[in-house]
Amino acid sequence: MSIYYFIKRRFPRKDKRVELRAIFDNHGSIPDAILHDDIFFDDFKLKLSETLPNQKNKFHGLNYSTLDDYKIQFDLRPIRNIIVKQNSPTDDDSSMYEVFNRLNTGGINLRPQEIRTSMYHSKFYDMLYRINSDRRWRTILNSKEPDLHMKDIEILLRGFAMLINGNDYAPSMVRCLNQFSKACEAHSDRQNDYLQALFESFLSACAKLPADAFVNPKNNRFNIALFEAVFTAVCGQAFQGRRKLKGVLVADEVAKLEKDPHFVNASLEGTTRTTNVSVRLKRARAIVSSL
Repeated sequence: MSIYYFIKRRFPRKDKRVELRAIFDNHGSIPDAILHDDIFFDDFKLKLSETLPNQKNKFHGLNYSTLDDYKIQFDLRPIRNIIVKQNSPTDDDSSMYEVFNRLNTGGINLRPQEIRTSMYHSKFYDMLYRINSDRRWRTILNSKEPDLHMKDIEILLRGFAMLINGNDYAPSMVRCLNQFSKACEAHSDRQNDYLQALFESFLSACAKLPADAFVNPKNNRFNIALFEAVFTAVCGQAFQGRRKLKGVLVADEVAKLEKDPHFVNASLEGTTRTTNVSVRLKRARAIVSSL
């Protein structure tokens, strides 16, 4: 896409890249009307540092149309791709993830969720993108726009992973989420539609919670451990019965769980150890009412 944008002499504004990703997913391309809209794109020229003190880089300030003699070289330059394929074992992609991760050493490194999205994209992930844009979810996260590095998608993924497979959790969290993402590739449309409806009913159930119900007051950051524990406890019975939630969350119960000594101790260090994850889920089921 960077090469494509360079040839078009337009480059996406940083604050619009998440929105452009959604547009691309919907259209399979970037429509010309969007490409030439200054709300989404800027005119592009190369900005390169000096090769030596007081010696201007010869490509600085150029764009695709002003490359002159170098334009032909650019057009004829092959784009090489290396395909890394795992033939066996077929049921474990951990080595593929590790290869991807080790190759990911140049430029801007991808975060674990960005790698995961590349390896396990599915209709389940399409569902995660949809609910990630829900304004009620954005309010709970205290973030108006989706995260460029997909941290919010990872939070949703963890919530569903704990809800569906929490009792069988084993570290590491990276491997757990990779395996869960792989399994979700086999989800039917009906399953994905149900999980979306369940989550949307969870958002409705959060309507009377304070805006900062899942925000850690000490650092003003979203408390992932608290969210996934509450989500799992509240949705557990509904998920088993294949129904949506009924009723609303009790704010005092969420606050009580957040201050519960056992829950707090299991959230301080080694948060992804099996014992600590188990303690947090058990305390949430004991304190927060299932709906």
